[in-house]
Amino acid sequence: MNQDKNIVVIGCGAGGGTAAQFARKTDRKAKITVFEKGKYPQYSKCGLPYVVSGRIPEFKDLIEFSEEWFRKANIDLFMETTVEQIDVKKQVIIAKKGKEIIEKPYSSLIIATGAKPSIPPIENLCVNGVLVDGVNVIRTIEDGKKIHSFVKKGKNATIIGAGLIGLEMACNIHKKGMNVTVIEALPNILANTLDEDMSNQVHEKVSKNISIFTNHLAMKIGNKNGKIHSVSKKNNETGEEEDIETDLLVISTGCKPKISLAKSAGCNIGKTGYITVNERSETSVEHVYAVGDCTEYKDFITKKSLPIGLGSVVVRQAIAAGVNSAGGNYKLPDGILQTRTTALFDLEIAAVGPTVSRADNTSVVSGKFNGSSGSVSLIPSSGSTGCSSFCGSSSGDFFPSLSSSSTGSVFASDFFSSFLGVSFPFSSVSLASGCSTIAGFSSSISIVGGERTCVLYTSTLFTGYNFLQFL
Repeated sequence: MNQDKNIVVIGCGAGGGTAAQFARKTDRKAKITVFEKGKYPQYSKCGLPYVVSGRIPEFKDLIEFSEEWFRKANIDLFMETTVEQIDVKKQVIIAKKGKEIIEKPYSSLIIATGAKPSIPPIENLCVNGVLVDGVNVIRTIEDGKKIHSFVKKGKNATIIGAGLIGLEMACNIHKKGMNVTVIEALPNILANTLDEDMSNQVHEKVSKNISIFTNHLAMKIGNKNGKIHSVSKKNNETGEEEDIETDLLVISTGCKPKISLAKSAGCNIGKTGYITVNERSETSVEHVYAVGDCTEYKDFITKKSLPIGLGSVVVRQAIAAGVNSAGGNYKLPDGILQTRTTALFDLEIAAVGPTVSRADNTSVVSGKFNGSSGSVSLIPSSGSTGCSSFCGSSSGDFFPSLSSSSTGSVFASDFFSSFLGVSFPFSSVSLASGCSTIAGFSSSISIVGGERTCVLYTSTLFTGYNFLQFL
């Protein structure tokens, strides 16, 4: 490798930190410098709700790689340092740490600037541009500490947003003895994770512990002496409004990518508003890579770009950027399947791939299974062309060969086990008219407790290697 190589990384989250590590593994002599705006090096954001509940003892336990670790790896780490400019012609970044101005040349640059919370337009949410006391977002350790300071047994908490993070926070705050209400603008909870029927089951079970209002908007914050005391919610169907007493409000309504640096450097921004990257994590600008929550990449099923918001995918992107920036050759699969898992109270939930509503015009065969043994019926959706032919990996059949006549059945236990690394207790899969074979499709699976919903996407060339890269 080139001894004079200068690799600069902007951001030390899961993406930036991992990229720096794999750049070091690829080139032991390269000069690697990481600039981080925050106070903490690489840590697990997913663990924040669990520190609030005490399941994880302290916020410092979330730190995965300390400043000392980076020093031992011969990686220069600048904490609380903001990169303000990228000069792509001179291949120099300009950063600021306090009053100190730092200019750093690069041969390869990795942008891992992440994202920031998306704040909905709620009346009286801020005073002089600052969130009212008791109103919080959840993105950083600092956010987690603020929320933790407001958690008191017997008090009232409201969560805006019923996605994975919002519901995880709701459950963990409830475990501390607070009365918890969740307000969700969409008709269903976990809309990006589960289809409606599965979402309804989760809603029913979780509602035994917390109050959930779907199809409602948070309209207005009531405060006394600069501190929150209520939230006004509005029913989207009836227009009825109601005030909810609230001592703590947590906003979990998604995030927006931090793309200003990349945009000013000339990086292409995609239709989703995130930085576009290829299978090597390269942007449209030469010698500039990007990874993580500020990027978009192709969905394996729909072939459309989607924002990258899961750590498992971020890490794979970061490996590609780190290895390639240091002179190696690493490629991502031609598309990703997002895998989501969580536990809400005593209910375990998992999903792989897009929901049916996100499949757009993709041909879909769907089925449902309930219980510990039995069979699942697969029925072509409206306009489905049925199932195409089975495709194994380039080195030969990767999965068991599966085929059946339209009146027969296929034994699918091994198939699902191979696909997901999870044992599915299906004794058989029955094929409806219009499906002459079960072969050559990719799959989306949702699991809620003992019930499984499987969605099989047809007309898709599938290789086991690509699918399993992210599992």
